[in-house]
Amino acid sequence: MSHSEDFRRTIRQGVRVGRSTIVLHADSFPSDQVRVGFVVSKAVGGAVVRNRVKRRLRHLAADHLADTPAGIRMVVRALPRSADAPTDLRTDLPSAWASALRRLAERGTR
Repeated sequence: MSHSEDFRRTIRQGVRVGRSTIVLHADSFPSDQVRVGFVVSKAVGGAVVRNRVKRRLRHLAADHLADTPAGIRMVVRALPRSADAPTDLRTDLPSAWASALRRLAERGTR
């Protein structure tokens, strides 16, 4: 995702799943694509640290794109703890991803 309105709409209208290193927001939209956006604020660390966290998150999210139904938007917000706990990211992202998809299905939008 690259438009601020997509981020805003997903955060406001979607489901929210929190873990120790990330907060994941998910929503459905009419499309044949899966869109993922990342938010890594300065609270996480300096530019080098933020970029490292973004690369890790992109790599982990790529593994789940094939299993995600079309028409889903995800916003992954890194928490400050994500800079110091790369192994926790490996468990938190898949767990949050699955929970968000489950909640969307329960809501009846997927």
